[in-house]
Amino acid sequence: MRPLDGITVVTLEHAIAAPFCTRQLADLGARVIKVERPLTGDFARAYDERVRGLASHFVWTNRSKESLTLDVKHAEAQVILARLLEHADVLVQNLAPGAAARLGLAYEALRGKHPRLIVCDISGYGSDGPYRDKKAYDLLIQSESGFLSVTGLPDAPAKAGCSIADISAGMYAQSNILAALLQRGKSGRGCHVEVSMLESMVEWMSYPLYYAFAGATPPPRAGAAHATIFPYGPFTAGDGKTVMLGLQNEREWQVFCAQVLERPDLACDARFSSNSRRTQARDELRTLIEERFAQLSSEQLIARLDAAQIANARMNDMHEVWEHPQLKARGRWTEVDTPSGPIPALRPPGQVDSFTPRMDAVPALGEHTDAILSELGWDQAAIDRLREAGAV
Repeated sequence: MRPLDGITVVTLEHAIAAPFCTRQLADLGARVIKVERPLTGDFARAYDERVRGLASHFVWTNRSKESLTLDVKHAEAQVILARLLEHADVLVQNLAPGAAARLGLAYEALRGKHPRLIVCDISGYGSDGPYRDKKAYDLLIQSESGFLSVTGLPDAPAKAGCSIADISAGMYAQSNILAALLQRGKSGRGCHVEVSMLESMVEWMSYPLYYAFAGATPPPRAGAAHATIFPYGPFTAGDGKTVMLGLQNEREWQVFCAQVLERPDLACDARFSSNSRRTQARDELRTLIEERFAQLSSEQLIARLDAAQIANARMNDMHEVWEHPQLKARGRWTEVDTPSGPIPALRPPGQVDSFTPRMDAVPALGEHTDAILSELGWDQAAIDRLREAGAV
């Protein structure tokens, strides 16, 4: 038995934030019915063709779901949506601002007929305020939240290499829905959950916000290095490969000088006698460190760092992550089916010994339309008429 067995989620979703939220609910056993546009579906299906002709974002965020095609603006759509919601525990949507309300899917419109229903709205900026109607793509939220101001090089801001604003909103949506289900178990009533990408990302920005508290200087952009701790970040070994390392305290600095650099005298050098002094003298100290590192291969350097118990990591590319020995040793890869055949998939983070996460197929567009409509009471002739009319 999985934690969300018996829970039905209806979702009008696209892109990443809502699909990532609902995929995680499916991992926990929920039945997720994904409502998609006829013919085109979730536009994330067309982002690329990198996974055997399927889109990389889509296969990541949509496994274990059922795909129902439905033109929500068609005259027949309201009846179908109403039938779906009779059996639903959760409604999730990240449509354009105001679109759900125009479809009669706002929480206030549904709570009277469906008092146990949990409605989760995911948006860029929230349901009110001056930014409500602004378009909110991931990069734009990274910018508005201040993330770009502290990420990149001093003269060149850089966005994160994955959709962190979408991911953060999807994570908060999932955790709030789980909390709402727990609350409903006590009160018997559903509720309204609202998650904005901006608020999710600003929560993640709390360290640099507090660092810049009351007008203080914000953390500078420092590339892959740490803005306020040194040595911490990327260093080049003698074979040209990059090794990441991080020192957290003065004891580690002394060990690093003695065992890794084999320069115990540097630990007593007044220029480097505290983290703040090392940060101020980072260019001079970097030169000294990389002169020593140039004499070692990356493997030799990592061996020294490990022996000294100094935190370190390889800077892996995507191909190396696919082959990561730790993920393989812990059996973290499995397979899921797709319309183009099986593909590898990472098991959901967090191992629970009481259940196995659901890892079912990525659906083809409209794959479950007939079955779902039949379950809701439409016979095949009526389904065929809906299809001919372009409703599904």
